[in-house]
Amino acid sequence: MGNPFAAVAITKHGVEMARHLGASFPGTDVYYMSKFERGDEQERGIQLFEGSVKLILPDLFKQYNGIILIISLGAVVRMIAPILVDKKVDPAVVVIDDRGEHVISVLSGHLGGANELTRHVAAVLGARAVITTASDVQGTIPVDMLGRELGWVVDSFDKATPVSAAVVNEEPVALIQETGERNWWRYDKPVPAHIKVYSSMAEAAREPFNAALVVSDRLLEPEEEERFLSNGVLYRPKSLVLGIGCNRGTDVEELEAGVLGTLQELRLSVKSVRNIATIDLKKDEEGLLALCAKYGWELVTYTPSELNTVQLPNPSETVFKYTGAYGVSEPSALLSSGADHWLLEKKKSGNMTLSVARVAYD
Repeated sequence: MGNPFAAVAITKHGVEMARHLGASFPGTDVYYMSKFERGDEQERGIQLFEGSVKLILPDLFKQYNGIILIISLGAVVRMIAPILVDKKVDPAVVVIDDRGEHVISVLSGHLGGANELTRHVAAVLGARAVITTASDVQGTIPVDMLGRELGWVVDSFDKATPVSAAVVNEEPVALIQETGERNWWRYDKPVPAHIKVYSSMAEAAREPFNAALVVSDRLLEPEEEERFLSNGVLYRPKSLVLGIGCNRGTDVEELEAGVLGTLQELRLSVKSVRNIATIDLKKDEEGLLALCAKYGWELVTYTPSELNTVQLPNPSETVFKYTGAYGVSEPSALLSSGADHWLLEKKKSGNMTLSVARVAYD
């Protein structure tokens, strides 16, 4: 199966809806009981099954990101209860009533994407989306989803439940954003008054708060972790660009060691790296491509003339002689990040040169 969703039906009306979803909702595989076979199932890629739907659910849970069940809610709860593992790994589960009037988000509403799936399926069926997660109902920050569509990753999830409770119960919450995109607020209204937004930890520390949401690419100091993460969640925006120059054939182990060691020295998180930038001569450099593949980074390249548009404090005639550019790591980091200065101008280490810049956000 290559699709992300499965639609499962066990009644005559449910089969109609499942077939409709299979035809009109992209990425949906359809399953229903063989007694409703119509003869076109093989042609349409529909899977038939015998016996209880309960028997196929464990496999569906492993195969799909989202499962759409046209079955009563009570029956679904009983069937899925024994196979639930954790909100971080369980698929989204959505239930539709037999008349197709309500589409209900049941499981993994935020992390698994069930709320979003519910809205899409309801739109296809002309049904009402039923979503009960408190942050969605109240129109406030979903702690486990903040910045997710922007590429942010949660670095400390241990306190997500008590922090979420503080947010939805309208307790004083400090949102400290040191870097990252500013358009994380999803609603056409102001941020709730009990959530105060700060640009630094020093600023936030002057006022009382019960919970904290911290958006940073820095490795926090022990006293900062104690103050802000004892009941807080840490998010890593994709805010760092690595400009890299290297000798041909430099292996991935040397590149990785250089990157990780330098980020540690700079007290920056590798989880906040957005991409690597370099000269177009290196677009097929195996070590760089392997490093990008390992960490899910994009490799962005520039021509020598593009790199030479950046004024460098220390242009290199040697680099120019071999590449046509007066520098590789420094200008590529600035061009890719849009920044006007470096966090690290240039560090030469073995066969590589590394520069680090922080993305300039509007």
